[in-house]
Amino acid sequence: MPEIIIGRDWDDLKKYGNKGTIPIGKNIVGTGVETHLASEIRVDVLRPHVTVIVGKRGSGKSYTSQIFAEEICKLPDDVRKNLSVVSIDTQGIFWSMKHPNNKQRDLLYEWGLKPQKFDVFEYVPVGQKDKFDEMEVEYDNTFSFKPSELTVADWCYALGFKEIDLEGILMSKVINKMEGEYSVSDMAAKIREEDYDNNLKLKVENILLSADKWGIFSEEGTNIYEFLKPGKVVIFDVSLFSSDDVKALIIGLLMKKIYEARVIARRQEELAAMEEEKKEREVPLCWIIIDEAHNFIPSYTQTASSEIILTVIKQGRQPGISQLFITQMPDKLHPDVLAQADVVIAHRLTSNRDINALKAIMQTYMLYSIEKYLDDLPKLKGTALIMDDNSERLYKMRVRPRQSWHGGESPVAL
Repeated sequence: MPEIIIGRDWDDLKKYGNKGTIPIGKNIVGTGVETHLASEIRVDVLRPHVTVIVGKRGSGKSYTSQIFAEEICKLPDDVRKNLSVVSIDTQGIFWSMKHPNNKQRDLLYEWGLKPQKFDVFEYVPVGQKDKFDEMEVEYDNTFSFKPSELTVADWCYALGFKEIDLEGILMSKVINKMEGEYSVSDMAAKIREEDYDNNLKLKVENILLSADKWGIFSEEGTNIYEFLKPGKVVIFDVSLFSSDDVKALIIGLLMKKIYEARVIARRQEELAAMEEEKKEREVPLCWIIIDEAHNFIPSYTQTASSEIILTVIKQGRQPGISQLFITQMPDKLHPDVLAQADVVIAHRLTSNRDINALKAIMQTYMLYSIEKYLDDLPKLKGTALIMDDNSERLYKMRVRPRQSWHGGESPVAL
């Protein structure tokens, strides 16, 4: 039975066939008692893509996203060495990829698969190391940022200031006077030296020193090239932060570093190609997976990560950055995310606002209303619609079971 390949144009199909594609499920055909699984559905990972996974709570969004990471880990070496994955784990559930999914062993065998653990790397904030140690949570390393890497806008978003307010103006003056590498304490000392109202200085200093307790700053910082290595899957666990503003700051800083690294690398790759020089790719293309994306690129306000995410959405194709956004509230996601998405996976939705958000991008090639397509999905976990903007086709799908343990299931009182 012919397979369905999502996200690949005709030229690449002729050139590569199904090489550099990953299987994520099977096509659902028929309705009612005639429903059955047919062709395998595969997604292209050779080219950069913007992918969005939506669905109500508990419908399988995070589950599906980690199948992408699993399958990239399983690619042949000649493809995998040119890719890396960075997952932003906002709920503390992605670490379970390190363990096999023995719980669904029988279901996996039905799909011709078996439980498998994957070689992924868990990074936690340097200042939260002791907490993770106390909880006996496994991790591989810590990450941090230099205070000097943050712009005035970054600090204002993170601290809750506006750049045009007195607090923002004070932060701007201080940051512009800082030289070389410096700590948050150095910034606080500089604030005390400024000729400003004492109450205002005290307020900004206290908020700044509170930010130092987030545990994400150090004078050394973590080198982004430690994460961007061939075939490496990295998970940044930010689940212990209660504030979405801090999470947005971390996402924004990481994405800036990844974007800069790939822009530089892409220029070097082009130069090598011009000189017909065969050279191994030093900085792999990157897939960035962001859970709860509506909190970090919302439609109604700006966050510390909004600007860079929009930049990568619009300009990330050339440097080779793919993004995978997961959200249970597509109506609250910035409209440019859905507008630029070339692959959309929709698990079950019931809110009219969320359904209308999908309508806006799918209506040009739907034979029926989006409500009908969603209603026709079998009432089983893991069923979804998958939209391929490249071919302007819509398919019903059942996502394959995960081979690694899924840490995102709801707990049970019994």
